[in-house]
Amino acid sequence: MALLSLYPDIAPYKTGAMDTGDGHTLYWEACGNPDGVPLVFLHGGPGSGIAGWNRQFFDPEKYNIILFDQRGCGQSRPFGSLDNNTTAHLVKDIEQLRSLLGIDSWVVFGGSWGATLALAYADAHADKIQALVMYGIFLCRPLELEAIYHDGGVASQVFPDVFEDYLALLPKEDRADPIQGYKKLFDGPDALRALDMWTRIEKKVADIVVTDAQMEEGMADAAHVKSVALIENHYFLNNGFVDGDALLGRIGAKLAHIPVHIVQGRYDMVCPFKTAWELHKAVPHSVLHVIDTAGHRARHPLMADKLVAIMNDLDVMEAKNVKRAH
Repeated sequence: MALLSLYPDIAPYKTGAMDTGDGHTLYWEACGNPDGVPLVFLHGGPGSGIAGWNRQFFDPEKYNIILFDQRGCGQSRPFGSLDNNTTAHLVKDIEQLRSLLGIDSWVVFGGSWGATLALAYADAHADKIQALVMYGIFLCRPLELEAIYHDGGVASQVFPDVFEDYLALLPKEDRADPIQGYKKLFDGPDALRALDMWTRIEKKVADIVVTDAQMEEGMADAAHVKSVALIENHYFLNNGFVDGDALLGRIGAKLAHIPVHIVQGRYDMVCPFKTAWELHKAVPHSVLHVIDTAGHRARHPLMADKLVAIMNDLDVMEAKNVKRAH
């Protein structure tokens, strides 16, 4: 069977800026069918911001696609700000945006950090969710952060050559806790090199094979690199401002009546497969789609194919006058 393609990129039909009331102004955009099924896309990072390809998983005739740059990201202001920037703030922002746009309930779609945020939002506002679709499951627990950032974690064991340079940038006394160690580097004279290295380590281990073009995507934008590194580090020093184990323990009851799809690459070194498995067991009615030859990258052909297929087939409440693509 031929793989499904991502939908062509589309321009927003409407954009706006939302004042959060506590020092941030968030950029948002709406794409696709204004009368379609409302859907909110939660980007990863934290810190990466939205991109054109984020819109392409969704049939623009079926969905009213809402995207926004989280605090400190993309076109939101102040850029790179860590003030009033926690998961609780972001959950409040999602709910404020839903209210601003007059949406009763919506489909929530997120991957990697976006999956963490989707689960945190579901924990607080499950009654506003029609369906939950996630990939690259991540709960910001110490064991998950150690898996990607620490020497001895699964990523370092598979990519020891990549980790050699990443760890070598740290003084020996800081190598036992690279997340804290890189925070020191970000505040020091070698900050630019440290910001670049932090960003590259995740990109390099994000798939089984990562091309040079994929490695360099976005790296020429120094402001973007700085935003991603500083905001990620800020969140990860605080375990994402969530108690991942407690969230996992209660999320099954919160999602009991909501369709849940989990898409996970078997060889994901950024968000190890075990967390997706634990989430699936905690939410017994969830559908776990395992991509056996993929890693973390959502645009891997098989990952993208599965995400597009799920969104095409999702049985959700449709607004009047929505046109279905066949």
